[in-house]
Amino acid sequence: MNNTIRSHKVRASELTGRGWFNTGGKDLNLQSLRGKIVILDFWTLCCINCLHVLDELRPLEEQYGDVLVTIGVHSPKFEHEADPKALEAAIDRYDIAHPVLDDPELSTWQSYTARAWPTLVVIDPVGYIVAHLSGEGHVQGLTTLVEELIQEHKESGTLRYGDSPYVPRPKPQGTLAFPGKAIELPAEYSEENTTTYLVTDSARHRLVQLNPDLETAQRTIGTTQRGWKDGNSDEALFNEPQGLCLVPEELRETLGYDILIADTVNHRIRALNWKTQRITTIAGNGVQRLIDGEKARSKDPNHIPENLNPTDVALSSPWDITWSHQAQEFIIAMAGTQQLFSYNPHTNRIRVFAGTGAEGLKDGTAQDSWFAQPSGLTEDHQGNIWVADSETSALRLIRFENNTPHIETAIGVGLFDFGYVDGNSTTSRLQHPLGLTALPDGSIAIADTYNGAIRRYQPETQEVTTLIRDLDEPSDVLIEHTDTGARLIVVEANAHQLIRINIPENAQKIDEGSSQTARPATSLKGESLQLVARFSAPTGQKLDYRWGDPTQLQVSSTPEEFILSGAGTSQGLQRSLTLNPQINNAVLHITARAAACDGEEGQEIPEHAACHLYQQDWGIPVVVDGEGEETLTLDLRGVNS
Repeated sequence: MNNTIRSHKVRASELTGRGWFNTGGKDLNLQSLRGKIVILDFWTLCCINCLHVLDELRPLEEQYGDVLVTIGVHSPKFEHEADPKALEAAIDRYDIAHPVLDDPELSTWQSYTARAWPTLVVIDPVGYIVAHLSGEGHVQGLTTLVEELIQEHKESGTLRYGDSPYVPRPKPQGTLAFPGKAIELPAEYSEENTTTYLVTDSARHRLVQLNPDLETAQRTIGTTQRGWKDGNSDEALFNEPQGLCLVPEELRETLGYDILIADTVNHRIRALNWKTQRITTIAGNGVQRLIDGEKARSKDPNHIPENLNPTDVALSSPWDITWSHQAQEFIIAMAGTQQLFSYNPHTNRIRVFAGTGAEGLKDGTAQDSWFAQPSGLTEDHQGNIWVADSETSALRLIRFENNTPHIETAIGVGLFDFGYVDGNSTTSRLQHPLGLTALPDGSIAIADTYNGAIRRYQPETQEVTTLIRDLDEPSDVLIEHTDTGARLIVVEANAHQLIRINIPENAQKIDEGSSQTARPATSLKGESLQLVARFSAPTGQKLDYRWGDPTQLQVSSTPEEFILSGAGTSQGLQRSLTLNPQINNAVLHITARAAACDGEEGQEIPEHAACHLYQQDWGIPVVVDGEGEETLTLDLRGVNS
């Protein structure tokens, strides 16, 4: 059905919150936006899928900027994200070029019944909701919808051109702008033959080699232009690079490169030959989460053929890299798919190393484990791999038992539990950690980003202490070895600097309490629950029934025993659940998929049609109170028509 024919019109709710950014101090409302096509982007600054959507919307905003207004509605998950200074920094960090509403109390979130980050709501020029979309990957459908709305309201005279409410903010000044990760470089990599540090200058899309003073730039690699281009260091282009890994010395000459770079928004792994100062791409095709609709149903989506060149493999926001001596592979924190990948330089193969792709906290084998936006990696002296699992505020451990990886949780409870508590591993809490390193004594230093602290975990005693606090979003930490011992170097992202701190013999103990996400739980009546995921294919696409039902629901819960029947994976977008009457609080984990191909209704899908897999993961906190919902409706892609 053509999207312009709408029989069930719903008036958009007013935009309410604490204040506005990127408007030059002006408050906006729906009346001031009348005549414009408006996209509300419900996001939170920690969410990798939200960051994907920011990049997806950029070309749409540029193409239709005279009639389209994007409004970012910032609806925080973590306590730190409710701080307006943190939001302001995120707007600068990610170069957000549209107005942003600060909604710390989730008032606008609730009035538009958002249930997941990210959610997109499209409002037409006369103030009616015309689409409600969850997740990412909707740009093609949005483009079609925007063009239809332009035509419809141009003909009716209700479309207004020009007069954008966006007012740019001043850019950060100084040597670095929101640095991400850092590594120590050998002395021979320096003109003065001294130890230096290589930093990803993420907001300026380049690498910077810093002198020992941690302030003076000895060399820059890449321009300050966002993009992708291999070549010499003065012409190469990056897009918000994050993780760095120094290749083991014995492999550098054979491989022909010295450093690997997680080029996050380019969805690629890049390599740097230090001697020639040339950048090459060794993995990733630059397309994020591109899964062919046919292959998504006929094969395991986590399987990557051995004979597939790594540069033909789609990656999703690689955030950090480390070398594993046990696995003899580079381990990659693939934040965008909630997994760890690995790259074997000897066989030139990339594969899924651990994680099913489901978002959450689940230990066990590599094939069964769950992660939630892994963002930091380090190897300890025993060959174990430690993971900063940011969305569960967790510290995870990968042990190799008979060369088989096994995942354990050292700190962390679940997707919506966080805090600032020192103590034993059961009671201690982190808040969205992004980086870590192994200390000389075998303990682990953690960049506890949203708590603004460096924490220390001691595996032998399972105790957590604080090394330093009152930092401004530390995103990484590394060891500096000196003649008098070891010190820590901290990447303080929002302060645009690297700093040194001593490692004290005794750290102070902190207990500021544990918390749960302020996002309200969905009230359920109990006993049973009907799940309905709505999907409407974009104009010019149709559901692909050539291999059976092209839709799928995957349902589970934390705790697992909350669902007595109805959990698991099956075709279709509706499911009946029987709930455990003994459990009142839980989290539902729901993944909806739908495969559609280019084609018109009533006609066969062309043989070489482009196919698309739409997918969204929801983690929904619920409370059974006997008075709530009996049916939970989720929009994978809902268009009012």
